[in-house]
Amino acid sequence: MQGHIRELISRSVRRLVDAGRLPALGDIGIQVERTRQKEHGDFATNISLILAKSARCKPRDLAQQIYDQLPYSSQIDKVEIAGPGFINFFLSRKAWFGVISTIKREGARYGQIDIGGGKRVLVEFVSANPTGPLHVGHGRGAAYGDTLARVLRANGYDVASEYYLNDAGRQMDVLTASVWLRYVELCGDRVDFPKNAYQGAYISDIAAALRDTAADALKRDPKQIIHDLSDDAEAAMDELISRLKNSLGPERYQDVYRLAVGTLTDNIRDDLAEFGIHYDCWFSEKGLVERGAVERAIERLKERGHLYTRDGAWWFRSTRFGDEKDRVMIRSNGEYTYFAGDTAYHLNKIERGFEQLINIWGADHHGHVKRMKAAFEAFGEEPDHLQILLVQFVSLYRGGNKVSMSTRGGEFVTLRELRQEVGNDAARFFYVLRKAEQQMDFDLDLAKSQSNDNPVYYIQYAHARICSVFSQIEQRNLGIDITQEADFDALGEDVEIQLLNILSRFPEVVASAAADCEPHQIAYYLRDLATQFHTYYNAHPFLSAEPEVRDARLGLIDAVRQVLSNGLTLLGVSAPESM
Repeated sequence: MQGHIRELISRSVRRLVDAGRLPALGDIGIQVERTRQKEHGDFATNISLILAKSARCKPRDLAQQIYDQLPYSSQIDKVEIAGPGFINFFLSRKAWFGVISTIKREGARYGQIDIGGGKRVLVEFVSANPTGPLHVGHGRGAAYGDTLARVLRANGYDVASEYYLNDAGRQMDVLTASVWLRYVELCGDRVDFPKNAYQGAYISDIAAALRDTAADALKRDPKQIIHDLSDDAEAAMDELISRLKNSLGPERYQDVYRLAVGTLTDNIRDDLAEFGIHYDCWFSEKGLVERGAVERAIERLKERGHLYTRDGAWWFRSTRFGDEKDRVMIRSNGEYTYFAGDTAYHLNKIERGFEQLINIWGADHHGHVKRMKAAFEAFGEEPDHLQILLVQFVSLYRGGNKVSMSTRGGEFVTLRELRQEVGNDAARFFYVLRKAEQQMDFDLDLAKSQSNDNPVYYIQYAHARICSVFSQIEQRNLGIDITQEADFDALGEDVEIQLLNILSRFPEVVASAAADCEPHQIAYYLRDLATQFHTYYNAHPFLSAEPEVRDARLGLIDAVRQVLSNGLTLLGVSAPESM
């Protein structure tokens, strides 16, 4: 409808230009927006205010001239000039009825607009270290990232989703050492388990699997590994890892590493798949290192004059690009920093030809944003081509009380446990019901409730209610042919026009959700649509109404059913036919 109104305005302006009352104009970018207040009509434009200077007349006088030249349209009931020169359009009932036909024609494609034009976008999300199971915080990033990717695809972008597997570096050595120490315990030796090792029960489970496959082949005297370690916990861990590598040898050490990392990676992959998330690519940090990508990234930055040496280390001049301080790329001992690896990973993304990069990180990574964007710009890329979106933390509540969680100690609620308690649909919907940058309180009791207060239940129930109406037609052999186009002139109730208004907004909401990277807009839209439908359903008969009214109402609620289904699909939530 906005396109139709823009065309009417464009034709009016062309008539004024041809009559010499306006100078020749190029692309004037006619804006047509929905009004916020019903008394101002359905749509409004500020074109008169924009062109007033070129026309050398007052905006309101120009608005009158545009009004006088507007072509007739059966879809426009009336047009009014308001305020300093706004032009308000009031739609006819016929215009609203066309929404039903559009939805019926487009079906599952309704709401999809080719705004992206095939632009290649890489959305990287979750990317949790494979050092433990995914917890509820990871779940929020997973739901947000997957939903954003779906919404971008619906807007015509060529989207690839990616998980960056941090399977290299010190944290993998800590994981390997933690598993080996538990393995030694299972072999019968007593071990003082370090506090800064990974503590969860899952470590013992991996150790048990190691014991089953390796028997005593990997057993070494733990006293030789952990005696006389440094008083500093982190230094002690580094010493322990070094001794373990020397004692086991490269091949045996890799056996422990592969089992530990492989087990946890498989668990993460399975958890996400069961959550409805399937990545286009699982990108290995270890593979990046082995292919020499880090060295290439470092050399490229050196060539561009962005690195310098100080105190035996190589530093990146990130302050040139707005960072608060320069960052170490290569330590004085010759080791690469984590930042060096991340920099190489982003160069790899660029080399793969993606035009827009979207990183979805946990809020605890906010300190890394400036340095990463600095490195991206240092490679000669446009800063706006890298978006880093932060997802805030999740707090769980049960019975009004906050559920305590401590990831360091291995005591936390896993994503798997959450899904088992509330179900995939409730988990995904609740996760995207808030802006990503807002902290989230997840009410477990509400998510499990079958009440109008539970938004996902309320929306799914609306879809199931509509399906039940059409099911009754078949079960009762009413002989109603729902495939035929109804006479929608039979619709005239205010609630019906309001429903049509909401239905017509769906493509705009999907486009806005993509442009703002805010999938929660779709969740709120669906709740509004469900509320309007339930009001309609509770107050008006369908199957018992007069045939013309009945058929028109069935066409209307079938359109509601389709849009509810389309919206829930974008959120990765099911649209049940019965509840």
